[in-house]
Amino acid sequence: MITLQHTGTPVVVREPAAWAVAQVLLLGLVGATTGLGLLGWAAGIAYGFATWAFLGYGMQRHRTRSLGPADRVTLARGLMVGAVTALVADRAGQDVPVALVVTLAAVALSLDWVDGQVARRTGTSTALGARFDMEVDAFLILVLSAYVALHLGPWVLAIGLMRYVFVAASWRYRWMNAPLPASYARKVVAAVQGIILVVAASGLLPFAGVLVGLALASLVWSFGRDVLWLWNNAAVRVRESRHA
Repeated sequence: MITLQHTGTPVVVREPAAWAVAQVLLLGLVGATTGLGLLGWAAGIAYGFATWAFLGYGMQRHRTRSLGPADRVTLARGLMVGAVTALVADRAGQDVPVALVVTLAAVALSLDWVDGQVARRTGTSTALGARFDMEVDAFLILVLSAYVALHLGPWVLAIGLMRYVFVAASWRYRWMNAPLPASYARKVVAAVQGIILVVAASGLLPFAGVLVGLALASLVWSFGRDVLWLWNNAAVRVRESRHA
């Protein structure tokens, strides 16, 4: 439960807490059907609490009393990501119910298209919703890369960690905080990461390492292109300020 100050009147926001409870209930369902140990419960509950805290802070910062329909789709995706996190953390690659992990991850990735469509058709696109959607995607990729890394090697973790390294670098180098231009190629590369990691996690296709390697190469290209654009754009701004 989070209290907002809106036009001088305290406003209580209960929705993020309600979704955190839903996360616990989903973990209970997973535990009842496949078994979930202490480590899985700890990881799932930590994820649910972090989601509640992040979303609550965002709603407070953006003075939002309630979530939009697209945000609720994203939250539903987030519940599935929490379940995947718990399963992967609990089993650490041993006797993981692969079919359940792959199904939950695939549905979560599919709903990424749905929440975007809902936001556009209902006219409820917000900066908070876009950021939340991005964070859910990024964490799912991180968890999937950790799972696939158990089978293909630690190098796969680079896929999940690359965005977080980029964000950490932007804290140190201000020129990396400039807004990037919209890019269809960036969206395609991001989508490919999740699809290939789910395919690799399923174990159904041979030469999964080659596919994951190609996905990583495309991601390096995408981030490299963005960093180069930010660097060149920063240099242009410096030259313009010197001649102003």
